Amino acid sequence: MTAGVDLGVPQTQAIRSDDDVVRVRQLVRTVAVAAKLSLVDQTKLVTAASELARNTLIYGGGGTADVAGVEDGRRRGVQIVFIDSGPGIPDLDMALTDGYTTGGGLGLGLSGARRLVDHFDVVTAVGEGTRITVVKWSR
Repeated sequence: MTAGVDLGVPQTQAIRSDDDVVRVRQLVRTVAVAAKLSLVDQTKLVTAASELARNTLIYGGGGTADVAGVEDGRRRGVQIVFIDSGPGIPDLDMALTDGYTTGGGLGLGLSGARRLVDHFDVVTAVGEGTRITVVKWSR
């Protein structure tokens, strides 16, 4: 285990600025190393976390990321839960389609993040916000 990281205890990072997006990436990398994810899987998870943290900031108006190590009896992994109280996602199926964007980007944020992780779950309600849970397992 990496010094200072208790894999079973979620660590919460507020997301209110670009600096916080960087802090999320750093926290995710630290927990991924402690969970013994390969360098490739660390990179995939950090990339997904960066996209989702940025979406939390830009589209959700800010929120939090809870990062924790998880186990399923056979393997270790890292779970990240992004929560915002923003406007929600009106058409989730469309938002998960490659190329769809409401912000002028490439439209690969949600769909790209989904491809980079092993588990991807979105709960959203218009006017209430969004909760996205991702997990990346060790190989």
